[in-house]
Amino acid sequence: MKRRCLLLVSALGVGLAAVEAVAETWPTRPIKAIVPIAAGSVIDIVPRVVFEQLTTQLGQAIVVENRPGAGQTMGASAVARSEPDGYTLLVNSSAHAIAPALHANLSYHPARDFSAVVPLGITPFVLVVRPDRGFRTVGDLVAAANARPGTFNFSSPGVGSASHLSAERFRLGAGVAAVHVPFKGGAEMMTEVIAGRIDFAFLALGAALPMIRDGKLAALAVNSATRSSALPDVPTIRQAGFSDAEYPMWFGIFLPARAPREIVEKLHRET
Repeated sequence: MKRRCLLLVSALGVGLAAVEAVAETWPTRPIKAIVPIAAGSVIDIVPRVVFEQLTTQLGQAIVVENRPGAGQTMGASAVARSEPDGYTLLVNSSAHAIAPALHANLSYHPARDFSAVVPLGITPFVLVVRPDRGFRTVGDLVAAANARPGTFNFSSPGVGSASHLSAERFRLGAGVAAVHVPFKGGAEMMTEVIAGRIDFAFLALGAALPMIRDGKLAALAVNSATRSSALPDVPTIRQAGFSDAEYPMWFGIFLPARAPREIVEKLHRET
């Protein structure tokens, strides 16, 4: 028995040394980063900027693969099933934590099947409309929608996305009846608002800002607790009179749960 215990302790020591060695040399080949939403959204743009610098620091390329679908769960599912060797990572948003409440047969668990590595940021969403609609305030939009119940619509890059949930929270808080029209990505949903086929949408501030500054979209409110320095004249949703509609979005990096802790910590430090 004593000999077996010694052998077991020895084997564990060898195993731990091997894990530490892997973490020391990791990465030795390119890393795949799955973004579960179409290109062009803030969840796609910010990580690409971060990964550019990380590529230099780690000495290996980080290749972004956009895999949209099913409210960001398709990409997350692929990472949950991937080899936990540190060579496949996930960039996801607050939609990641909410997925179990929206999808009854989710093939993974956001907490149990992933190791959270590092947050990349938090961003407000901005409520936008086409400028010639004549809505100067959030109250104008709500009044117009309530005057014609069920005729207004709003867009998002997919069911369960942070944009969708921002709009739903606003819709419920304001008591507005509006139809959800999901698209494949943020660029497409924004185009439909500009074209006038969609009445309103909540867009990530970074993605919406160029169109707001060009006068192609009008910003009515941001859904964060404080005003944005990028749009100082635009009120918060609470200041606009709707106290139960705040929904800023966080986003960050995840690895499969069984990835070596040393790799998780190294990626955290480098990021």
